Amino acid sequence: MGLLEFQKLPVNTLVGADWQTFKGITQRQCIEKGYKTKYQLTKAVCRLLSILKPIQDRRYNKRLKDADMNMEPVFILGHWRSGTTFVHNVLAHDKHFGYTTTYQTVFPHLMMWGQPFFKKTMAWLMPDKRPTDNMELNVDLPQEEEFALSNMMPCSYYNFWFLPKNMLEYCDRFLTMKKATPEEHQAFKDTFLKLIKISLWNTKGTQFLSKNPPHTGKVKEILEMFPNAKFIYLMRNPYTVFESTRSFFNNTILPLQLQKISPEEMENNILEVYTRLYHTYEEEKKHIPAGNLIEIKFEDFEADALGTTEKIYRTLNIPGFEAAQADITAYLEKKKGYKKNAYKYDPKTVELVEKHWDFALKQWDYKL
Repeated sequence: MGLLEFQKLPVNTLVGADWQTFKGITQRQCIEKGYKTKYQLTKAVCRLLSILKPIQDRRYNKRLKDADMNMEPVFILGHWRSGTTFVHNVLAHDKHFGYTTTYQTVFPHLMMWGQPFFKKTMAWLMPDKRPTDNMELNVDLPQEEEFALSNMMPCSYYNFWFLPKNMLEYCDRFLTMKKATPEEHQAFKDTFLKLIKISLWNTKGTQFLSKNPPHTGKVKEILEMFPNAKFIYLMRNPYTVFESTRSFFNNTILPLQLQKISPEEMENNILEVYTRLYHTYEEEKKHIPAGNLIEIKFEDFEADALGTTEKIYRTLNIPGFEAAQADITAYLEKKKGYKKNAYKYDPKTVELVEKHWDFALKQWDYKL
């Protein structure tokens, strides 16, 4: 059990941002009454830690910037709460994969210098379970890289955790990037490549494994960077996704937000963002080369995780399944007793999902 409860954090995750990113996110934004102390504390820590960023920049430029890397990363896509975390954790037990760690998502500029000290401090402070679904938390566990990107550049969709009133604007600019400027497109590519290289160096992996729901809206962007990238797309029962996303977002945003958002507004945003993300993926997946995409129902993965994992390796021509099989099997055995949150679909949930997400229900043949 960590020293601090997630919901009572006195700062938010922008403490690990560089100063230019912090300013780029928060300048000219409304920091509402009731959040100003958290904002000022976060700002002070960020300003202090940013002094150390040039040390990593020099080491990165010297050791990694021009280093070769595997140009066939594997991307786990899907809306939030679609099972991406579980699949990520399963595949990450293949030691040839490299990934972004939980520590790295908070302190991406303190990786190549100072990591032992800051990681030990973070481990001491952070809770050992994710409060929304009881999933294990640990500084070295794989984590979605959008949290790291939000501390490395001002054009991350996860800015909405801090400024939720801009959620739909950020959806079009930073999630699907349909309204992003040329400078924002380039910033994403440059920053993401840097993140991948540091992640591979840190975990000693040879092929990058990404789990990041926001990448579901950036397939075309990713292919411009990695033309032969591999994609795993997860679909889950939309009724469950709605209930789970609403719970996850409403709980996760509490220690991060610098603005208030009502549950009703958050609910409407979830419905709209799912729609925009879903259709963007459907539009862009045609650009993925044959043999580089597998689409899976999460319910099928849960029913036969090992068999479906092997199918993923074979379909996408990913090496190393036999070497990783024992470690993957051991992890799956350990997780057999894990109890997921149970959701009862109230009439309002059913009405909202069938009204707004009927396209997904029909395409994937989900029924109550």
